[in-house]
Amino acid sequence: MVPNSDMTAKEVVELNLPRHVAIIMDGNGRWAAQRHLPRKLGHRQGVEAVRVIVRAAGEMGIKYLTLYSFSSENWKRPPEEVNDLMGLLRFFIRRDLAELHQNGVNVRVIGEREHLAADIIAMIEDAEKLTAGNDKLFLMIAFNYGGQNEITSAVRRIAQEVKAGTLDPETINNETVAAHLDTAGVPDPDLIIRTSGEKRLSNFLIWQGAYSELVFTDAYWPDFSPDSLREALVEYSNRVRRFGAVSPADGG
Repeated sequence: MVPNSDMTAKEVVELNLPRHVAIIMDGNGRWAAQRHLPRKLGHRQGVEAVRVIVRAAGEMGIKYLTLYSFSSENWKRPPEEVNDLMGLLRFFIRRDLAELHQNGVNVRVIGEREHLAADIIAMIEDAEKLTAGNDKLFLMIAFNYGGQNEITSAVRRIAQEVKAGTLDPETINNETVAAHLDTAGVPDPDLIIRTSGEKRLSNFLIWQGAYSELVFTDAYWPDFSPDSLREALVEYSNRVRRFGAVSPADGG
């Protein structure tokens, strides 16, 4: 089936939909540079794309959506850009939280919170508390997130439980580690999409994405539209997931 930008939401739902879609939202700065605009305007346009894609994902029947918005490595960027990104998170929560809640979206923010401003932490906690009972769409925002840091923190918590005598090291398995990750209780992503033409995970869900299907698109994040999402879903639908096994199509 060839991706068709005129596909309706109903036609998308009839595909073999991924349960969990994760997106590395990349290319805001290059989108702005291409238009001779300040980088901050690219980030602001990226927030508008978030609004559109969250709404579209819910309409298409996606149950879990994870967006990589600020990595733990992004602190290396110029302070003014970091401050602008923090301001955009505040803006997004203040402006869109009521609509997300009304539409049944369950909001969860993953990543380290120690270095975040007190008001941002409070806003995150309020958003999670307000939407905790919603179940139409589970939206995870990876903010100040890094996959290696997440695994390190999980291992540290496991080690503490072993030291305290509450966990037998002989019983530790993959499920134990998964239960100590930020994403505990959430199914691993079936599909990871990265915008802007880059082809790497950049420390995003590196444990959870072990068997995820990957789709890379040249579109910068501000240009990523519902049609772009539909095309990625069609590509996913046409793939055969083996999880290390052999499928009948391979000869049994």
